[in-house]
Amino acid sequence: MAAAFTELRMDQLPTDPLLHILSYLDFRDLMHCSFVSRRLNELSKHNPLWKSQCCKHWLLTDDDRLQSGLSWFCLFKQYYTDLGRYIQYYAVLKRAWEQLKSFLQQRCPRMIASLKEGTTEVELNDIEAQIGCKLPDDYRCSYRIHNGQKLVIPGLMGSMSLSNHYRSEVLLDVETAAGGFQQRKGMRRCLPLTFCFHTGLSQYMALEPAEGRQMFESFYPCPDQTAQDPSAIDMFITGSCFLEWFTTYVHNVVTGEYPIIRDQIFRYVHDKSCVATTGDITVSVSTSFLPELSSVHPPHFFFTYRIRIEMSSSASPEAACQLDSRYWKITTSDGNVEEVQGPGVVGEFPVMTPGKVHEYASCTTFSTSSEYMEGHYTFHRLASKEEVFQVAIPRFHMVCPPFREPVVRTQQKALASYTPRFDDHDDDDHDGEYCDGDGDDFDDLRGINMAALEGAWCPRHI
Repeated sequence: MAAAFTELRMDQLPTDPLLHILSYLDFRDLMHCSFVSRRLNELSKHNPLWKSQCCKHWLLTDDDRLQSGLSWFCLFKQYYTDLGRYIQYYAVLKRAWEQLKSFLQQRCPRMIASLKEGTTEVELNDIEAQIGCKLPDDYRCSYRIHNGQKLVIPGLMGSMSLSNHYRSEVLLDVETAAGGFQQRKGMRRCLPLTFCFHTGLSQYMALEPAEGRQMFESFYPCPDQTAQDPSAIDMFITGSCFLEWFTTYVHNVVTGEYPIIRDQIFRYVHDKSCVATTGDITVSVSTSFLPELSSVHPPHFFFTYRIRIEMSSSASPEAACQLDSRYWKITTSDGNVEEVQGPGVVGEFPVMTPGKVHEYASCTTFSTSSEYMEGHYTFHRLASKEEVFQVAIPRFHMVCPPFREPVVRTQQKALASYTPRFDDHDDDDHDGEYCDGDGDDFDDLRGINMAALEGAWCPRHI
């Protein structure tokens, strides 16, 4: 006898299990379900389902919905109509902007006032028509949230200050960036992202894969100073796309990776292993690469390092001491070792007492793209000058960002390595065609990248 079979219809299924199943679907699948049957059409518009979608994709809150006066479903549709093309980027970039603003409000409040309101789709489309290039969607999405910042100091994208050198990069609004869009040979189809008033330095984004650049990567241009062709421009790569470039920077800011000094963001990088404690004194080091004072051809890489010396607050008063000298052991990536020693640090002989912190910045240059330094300070006790001791400086590495040569140079290399083969003809003639820095060598480097500033773009209304 055949078993009885009862057909189960969709409209007979209980609501709660169906809603639970629908809660695992993304917004596209929910919309598809709405076309299957009348029952699913009703259930797929259940308000709590779209609340989770609004929170996930648009970071909306209950207050946002109450203020709009719409249901969660209608609110999602409203945002999707306006920003739907950016749905894969919006939540990540919106969260990054909110984290950055929250941090700045506490640590650098005057930067908040420099941020500009988001631009519109129409304005972005007009910019694309003006420059004759498509802007990447992650860039467009970020500029819908905030259209860069006003041309003020300090710049949002980080600062650096040494004895006679200052850099602060502004995040350009899209209109100013379009004014600096490059069409010249060597920089074709490149859009500036940042600008520094003091050095003329800009980071650029490649809008097309041309002249050895990859599409949408960001970079600092660095003219080849050994080439006679002005279009030979090396590139220090800073990001593979706008999303990575911006969110990585924000992460470094809000997590404290970049220190705040005098209400400005300084792009020093601190490796947590670069800390050494000797007795009551702790030494930590952070480093930064300066592209505006560096070059690939000839190889000349400029670094600055910031050192923090701290005596424990629990140290006894008798532990008070004064720094007398420094010793450095410098090792380059090609294996060369140099030892340097000298009095004090940047002309100072700091006295350390319980709880005191002394910080200083210095600089150095290398002909290799990576190297490391380590060493020690020599101190004497204030209570007894005869009591001399050493405090370890931890090993710290200095590595420049990846760089790429221009196509014109790689082509020249290929031609130079090519050996022509000639047929034998009797009558034919075939002719085959270190120093530790501490401020001392900074003055020698001021002109290192002046070629980069000749004819450099700057915003028209500065």
